[in-house]
Amino acid sequence: MNEKQHVILGVLVANHFGVLMRVSSLFTRRGYNIDSLTVGETNNPEFSRMTITTTVDENTKEQIVKQLSKIYDVKKIEVMVKENTIEKELMLIKISITNDTRTEIMNAINLYMGKIVDLTPDTITIEITAEQSKLNDFVKYLEPYGIIELCRTGITAIGRGNDNTFSLS
Repeated sequence: MNEKQHVILGVLVANHFGVLMRVSSLFTRRGYNIDSLTVGETNNPEFSRMTITTTVDENTKEQIVKQLSKIYDVKKIEVMVKENTIEKELMLIKISITNDTRTEIMNAINLYMGKIVDLTPDTITIEITAEQSKLNDFVKYLEPYGIIELCRTGITAIGRGNDNTFSLS
């Protein structure tokens, strides 16, 4: 039996109406789950870059790539190899603070290289960009203080060094 793996797909698509729906519909029709999906315009406004993460076996990964390549608006697809990929995620997290917990929380923010984006007498909102595992650790650390609200962007990824698979020049 094929073992499931965390897969990151970089997908270059035409930047126009309906492309996101066509790509996400492919996953829905086939019964594949999307763990995270980020989309943004590239340096060329005619194209957008999608970063799709999913947890699937090898056969399913190959099927996803084949099916994506059949969509007219999909221009390039790359299965990104973890060792050759920089992956980051942005998280905003609002937690309760008191005079007693403020210093300890501020130390944690510095340790995790976060940034305070809002501060009130009762709450603190933190912005942190990091690998998914580091964000998960930060959330676990902050849970005892009382998480009020949390939102994450999902993973975005780019190849390391001279890897320019998605270069438009």
